[in-house]
Amino acid sequence: MMALLDDSKTAPEVGDGGIPKTFRAAVLRAPGEAMKIEDVEARPLGPRDVMVKIRAAGLCHTDLEVIGGSLRLNMPAVLGHEAAGVVTAAGPETKGVSVGDHVILSWNPKCGDCFYCDQSLPILCETFLENGSAGFAFDGRPRARLAGGGNLHQLMYLGTFAEYCVVEDQQAIPVPKEMPFDRAALIGCGVMTGVGAALNVADIRPGSTAMVIGCGAVGLAAVQGAVMAGARNVIAVDLNEKRLDAACQMGATHRINPMTGSVEDLARSLTDGRGADVVMESAGNEPAFRLSVEAVRPGGEVIWLGKTDVEKDVAFRWGSLMQEKRIRRSSYGNTRPRRDFPMLCQKYLDGQLDLDGLITDRITLDDINEGFDALRRGEAIRSVIEFGE
Repeated sequence: MMALLDDSKTAPEVGDGGIPKTFRAAVLRAPGEAMKIEDVEARPLGPRDVMVKIRAAGLCHTDLEVIGGSLRLNMPAVLGHEAAGVVTAAGPETKGVSVGDHVILSWNPKCGDCFYCDQSLPILCETFLENGSAGFAFDGRPRARLAGGGNLHQLMYLGTFAEYCVVEDQQAIPVPKEMPFDRAALIGCGVMTGVGAALNVADIRPGSTAMVIGCGAVGLAAVQGAVMAGARNVIAVDLNEKRLDAACQMGATHRINPMTGSVEDLARSLTDGRGADVVMESAGNEPAFRLSVEAVRPGGEVIWLGKTDVEKDVAFRWGSLMQEKRIRRSSYGNTRPRRDFPMLCQKYLDGQLDLDGLITDRITLDDINEGFDALRRGEAIRSVIEFGE
């Protein structure tokens, strides 16, 4: 079992204006290596920047892709993109957020003016996509550096495996202060992606049959989103029986392990032989992608949430793609963070969204490499790094 939070560690020395002189971060210097905890420092805040003291950060498969090298990022880098914290300093032109606010961080800033932003597709914002590979802030400038010199890159405009991070104001979304940080952090990526897929992307109608393939953090959130959307049947599919147990606790009406039964037959048995109305795939592997289009009914809808290496080919039986089936990729649940993050917090506080069941370990920053080892082994749904006050 990994170590619990140790509040005895020395807190960073904070200078004038709530900005620390140096702070600790997990730095990845090359794919395949272990992260090392190093002293880093923030560059001066821009006019619309905020400094956020990270209170909790989730370990996500996207971070694991960078560590393994299948997702490319300039190095050295601070990973982490699913986090919540407190604003300690703000630039003079910041809007919508103030010092002292409790915030969830969004990894999808947008320019608001490009072709895709005009089409209400901020996930395809041209500035967002163009600058992301550089690993700096949204304006293309670095926001942190090693204490000994040299710029640090940030994963997905955040870099939250650190005691502090600097982001643009649009990325720091105020949420109710009664929301626990460890559960709030999950909303910033995995939960928003899964619930958002069900509520904002898929056409799940009251009385329909929805299927979720892959019951990790994203999939379990999608199960709950399907319940919220009014699905009569919610089929959970996974190779891990414990994750299927969790899916049933979170609202799935049916469960199946593909190694012990036919997923397609189960879907057809519930729908007069048609198949699932909506299939949301969140396993991120070739068999799951193929299964998603086999299990959906003619005219039904497939939402791909998982992903594999962008250079890999995935093969399908041509017949499985026919009959007016609709296939869509969704990366962030069509989120509008200022609308959706507070809404999901309220659903948690009202008992309508189970976030507690997603957390399998609470760890310290020093345990980060062991946390990712557990994620690789399939032992963790979400390990959450907790930081001191």
